Amino acid sequence: MAAKYDANSISILEGLEAVRKRPGMYIGSVGTKGLNHLIYEIADNAVDEHLAGYCSEITVTLNNDGTATIIDNGRGIPIGIHPKAGIPAVEVVFTVLHAGGKFGDGGYKISGGLHGVGASVVNALSVWLEVEIKVDGGVYRQRYERGKAVAPLEKVGTCRKNDTGTKVTFLPDGEIFEKTRFKSDAIKSRMHETTYLNPGLTIHFEDKRSGSEEKITYSEPDGIKAYVKELNNGKEAVTDIIYFKKSEDGIEVECAFQYVNEFEENILGFCNNIYTQEGGTHITGFKSKFTMIINQYARELGVLKEKDNNFTGLDVRNGMTAIVAIKHPAPRFEGQTKTKLDNPDAGTVVSAVTSDEVQLYFDRNLEQLKSVIACAEKSAKIRKAEERTKTNLLSKSKFSIDSNGKLANCESKKSEECEVFIVEGDSAGGSAKTARNRRTQAILPIRGKILNVEKASIDKVLANAEIKTMINSFGCGFLEGYGNDFDISKLRYDKIIIMTDADVDGAHIRTLLLTFFFRYMRGLLDGGHVYIAQPPLYQVKKNKKEYYAYSDQELESLLNEIGGKDNATNIQRYKGLGEMNATQLWDTTMDPEKRILLKATIEDAIAADEIFTILMGDKVEPRREFIHKNAKKVSNLDI
Repeated sequence: MAAKYDANSISILEGLEAVRKRPGMYIGSVGTKGLNHLIYEIADNAVDEHLAGYCSEITVTLNNDGTATIIDNGRGIPIGIHPKAGIPAVEVVFTVLHAGGKFGDGGYKISGGLHGVGASVVNALSVWLEVEIKVDGGVYRQRYERGKAVAPLEKVGTCRKNDTGTKVTFLPDGEIFEKTRFKSDAIKSRMHETTYLNPGLTIHFEDKRSGSEEKITYSEPDGIKAYVKELNNGKEAVTDIIYFKKSEDGIEVECAFQYVNEFEENILGFCNNIYTQEGGTHITGFKSKFTMIINQYARELGVLKEKDNNFTGLDVRNGMTAIVAIKHPAPRFEGQTKTKLDNPDAGTVVSAVTSDEVQLYFDRNLEQLKSVIACAEKSAKIRKAEERTKTNLLSKSKFSIDSNGKLANCESKKSEECEVFIVEGDSAGGSAKTARNRRTQAILPIRGKILNVEKASIDKVLANAEIKTMINSFGCGFLEGYGNDFDISKLRYDKIIIMTDADVDGAHIRTLLLTFFFRYMRGLLDGGHVYIAQPPLYQVKKNKKEYYAYSDQELESLLNEIGGKDNATNIQRYKGLGEMNATQLWDTTMDPEKRILLKATIEDAIAADEIFTILMGDKVEPRREFIHKNAKKVSNLDI
């Protein structure tokens, strides 16, 4: 019988209950990315104080007890009684959604956090949170537990009159988050990025957690010019770093760009210090106007003849590294996590400023202009060759069940329930094809190591047999230099599972595959569609029973549970998936009810780009330095 649906079925979530019930709506996820987002929310509030002219230093500390502390030397959150709420203003900030000083004339002309939910969301998703405020010569403190004040705001000390600021310490709630250990690399990258965008701001980062102790200070007086220089570190520069900054109609536009000898574009957009991962109107305004300007110059200089087609936007921008950062008094983002800017006026102003400043620069720097046009010419020639290659690739029939001798497709056509396993070699592929659920699981064997796309030209990428097979199998296109026909809605499988051997070769293949996805199918990672299978390392047989262990530590615990190792105990270490029969592979690695999958995510695009360039690029010295620096962090290395 269907459940009764009437007025009593309608739930009303009071206060911050809605945040705890649906945290993903406010912080994006309950994984590590969402966890780190808590720090960003509080830090962003401190940065807003800097933008208002009152904060010059921020300190972010990861404490050994699992808490995080963010301190700023801004004005301090107001402590007076709120006229409507009848409680201290600071308590309103931390316990009421859509409350803050960023609405109307509340004290911030420019702010990244305009929804008024950041501080209260952090509070709601924490076991406890304490705020300490220095203002008017006094030190005030209040404690909250799971979003609710447990004591009134109290004065706990005194300080100098000009010593002001806010200190927030919180403990993430393990009932909400999958993991409660902050990821320091992503946080450091975000803090460093923030100082590039705010040349007058200093951010101190300290990790006090046992085994991870670290202390670093970020300060970038050269701002986004230094940011572009860092992004292009180790690459061959084709032009100088070109920079401009101008305000129009209350919107400040700041831009720095440089061309390098690379076949890709790297354009990062920011609004009020918030990284707009999916771009938005400010990026569209910059791209379209810049393309128009270069085409005009190319015709004036006779590079493009009357019969020639214009350079495409991708022609013009290949080799470009750019930062486009705007300050907007009333930004509109798509969603609380602010991944895309939606203000039409931002696009209009960025376009106008780009037109004025870029033309002014190129009129005075003809050689720089010629270098940019030469990059566009080179790219256009490669584009035409690529289009021919792509036509040949995509004109071939699409793959179906075993039609190409590689892909063993699944029977279901419902992408949301389908998954494809990328396996290493025919041996593992044979076992996987036998073991799988034919209705929902496809198997794609690859032979050996795929092409390292970090070092390869586009034509070589498209000519690689393994890559062509993946492109056609997935069905969603790819983000190569020009075609840009990637469409996540056409993805045939909800999960793409990398299932390689647990050895050095297997790890290398995983890295090559992830590099390919990052460079050419980034949407797979952003959409959470890529997973790494976790096959067991050991099989243990004792008293006619079989057990599996996925690490040396797990093996040790298992042996303790079954009475230790004796003559009746047989331990097998799997060197590869091919050593498992179909039943074992299904039980341990492919059965959705029993298997362990790791989701491959890109939490920080900038950090990821740097790491892939270091690990997979041509430069040996940065790779050697990276390995040396991180070698001590590696455990369970299989050599």
